[in-house]
Amino acid sequence: MDSEEDMLDAHDMESGEDDFYSGGTDDYNDSDDGEPDYGFVEEDADDSAMIASHRSQKNFCVLKEEDIRRHQVDDIERVSVVLSITEVEASILLRHFHWSVGRVHDEWFADEERVRKAVGILEGPVVPPTDDSELTCGICFDSYPPEKIATVSCGHPFCTTCWTGYISTTINDGPGCLMLRCPDPSCLAAVGHDMVDKLASEEDKEKYNRYFLRSYIEDNRKMKWCPAPGCDHAIDFAAGSGNYDVSCFCSFSFCWNCTEEAHRPVDCSTVSKWILKNSAESENMNWILANSKPCPRCKRPIEKNQGCMHMTCTPPCKYEFCWLCLGAWMDHGERTGGFYACNRYEVAKQEGQYDETERRREMAKNSLERYTHYYERWASNQTSRQKAMADLQQAQTQNLEKLSDKQCTPESQLKFILEAWLQIIECRRVLKWTYAYGYYLPDHEHAKRQFFEYLQGEAESGLERLHQCVEKDLGQFLSAEGPSKDFNDFRTKLAGLTSVTKNYFENLVKALENGLADVDSHAACSSKSTSSKSTGCSSKTRGKGKGSSRTGGSSRNPDDNL
Repeated sequence: MDSEEDMLDAHDMESGEDDFYSGGTDDYNDSDDGEPDYGFVEEDADDSAMIASHRSQKNFCVLKEEDIRRHQVDDIERVSVVLSITEVEASILLRHFHWSVGRVHDEWFADEERVRKAVGILEGPVVPPTDDSELTCGICFDSYPPEKIATVSCGHPFCTTCWTGYISTTINDGPGCLMLRCPDPSCLAAVGHDMVDKLASEEDKEKYNRYFLRSYIEDNRKMKWCPAPGCDHAIDFAAGSGNYDVSCFCSFSFCWNCTEEAHRPVDCSTVSKWILKNSAESENMNWILANSKPCPRCKRPIEKNQGCMHMTCTPPCKYEFCWLCLGAWMDHGERTGGFYACNRYEVAKQEGQYDETERRREMAKNSLERYTHYYERWASNQTSRQKAMADLQQAQTQNLEKLSDKQCTPESQLKFILEAWLQIIECRRVLKWTYAYGYYLPDHEHAKRQFFEYLQGEAESGLERLHQCVEKDLGQFLSAEGPSKDFNDFRTKLAGLTSVTKNYFENLVKALENGLADVDSHAACSSKSTSSKSTGCSSKTRGKGKGSSRTGGSSRNPDDNL
C-alpha cells in the first residue's frame, strides 16, 4: 500500500489562494524531522533573488546543492535507524522506491523478504566463505589471494581489477549505474556506493556521486530542477496550493506542473497550444495561402510584390499569367482591362467561379491577422518585461544609491521604487499570457469576451501609468542637482499607482482563474430578475383584466351558461 507521501502528485493538488497578490492563506507546517522551511526568503538575500523573495514561498522551497545533500543524508540515516540496516542498504532501498521514505517503511514492514529479493539486499551470502589461500575470479578466471578479491552480499568472488573495469563501464553508460548488480549473470545482489568508493577511479567516483545526487531530485515526485540554463538549484514543492508558479534564486520563474515559464493565470493546456502554435509550420502555410497564389503551370506559390497584374513565374517555368484570373497573359490586353484590372476576373467572379478560392484566402488572411494581433502584444509585453528586469537590476546597483545621495534620503526609505519595478515585472508577465488566453477564448461567448477585454484594458491602462511614472518621472530626480521638494509627492504617487495596479491585476487574475464565471452568474441573475418582473407584470395584467370584466359586465365566460 502506497504511503501518503508517495501519493503526492502535482496534478491532484488542491486549489488555493497563495499567490503574488494575496499572499496566501494556507500555511505549510514544518515537521520536526528536518523538513525544509517554506517561509519567506530572508531580507538579506542576494539581489538576484529579489523577484523570488517578492513572491510568497509558502508552497515551495528553493534548494541549493548543499541542501540537497543534507536532505539526502538525512533520509538515508532515518531509514537506516528505523529498519536497523546499514546506510548503504538504506540508500539502495530509497533509490528503488524513488526516495520515498514513507513507501520504504510501508513496503518493508508489509513484506521484508519480498522487498529484499526485489531490491537485491540479501540476508546472507549465496556463496559460503572459504579459507582457501587463493580464489578464482569469476570474470577473468585467474587465481588471486583473498586480499585481491572483492565481493558484495552474495559472496561471488571477483578480482579488484575486474571489479574496477565493470564499475567503470557501467558508470560511463549513464545513471543506470545506480542500480548496479553483481557481475554474476544469475545473481541479483545489489552493488552499493561503498564498493564504488573503494574500487572506482576518482573520475568515476565524481560521475557516480553526481548521478547519485541528481537521482534524489529526478526520482522524487516533490522536487524538480530549475529549468533555467546553468542553474543547479532545485525546487521542493508542497501540496495544498493551486498556484503552480515557483521562482528560483536565479530569478527564473516557471510553472511546476508543466515546467514552462510561469504563466498564471492561464492554464497549462492553453500555454502548450500557444507555444506549439508559435513554433508550428501551420502559420507559415496560412501566410502563403493568404498572400500568394499558385502558378497555373507549375503550381509553385507566388507572392505579388508590385502593383501590376502581369506575373512571370521564376525559371525554369517562366509562365506569364494574370494575377487576378490566373489566365495566360497573352489573352490579356487593353480589351481586358489593361495592366491593373481584369474584366475576365470580374465577370467570372460575378458568376461565382472564384467564390471558394476567395473564401479560403479570406479566411486564411483573417486568421493570420487575428493571430498576429495577439502574438505582437504577447511578444511586446515579454520584451517590456525583460527591459523592466534590466531596469530593476540597474536600480538596485546604481540608481538607489545615486538617488539617496541627491535626495538626502536613506536607501531603506527608497524600497518603494523596487516594489514598483517588481510589480511591473509581474504584471507584464500576467498581461503577456492574457493575450494567449484571449486568442483561445471562443468568439461566440460575447459576454465573456467583453468582460475579459474590459478587465484586460483596465489592467493594461493602470500598468502603463505605473510604468511611465517609474521610468520617466524618476529620471527627473536622478538628473536633479540637489534635493527636490516634489520628491515626497512622487513617492505618494508611485506608491498609489503600485497599489492600484496591483488591485487591477488581482481582479484580472481571479476572473481568469474562475473562467470568467462572474459573467455567467451575473447573466443568470439578470435573466432571473427579468423573468420575475415579466411574470409579475403578466399576473398583474391578468388580474386587472378579470376585474374589468366583472365590473363592466361586457365580457362573459362561456362556462357561465353551464
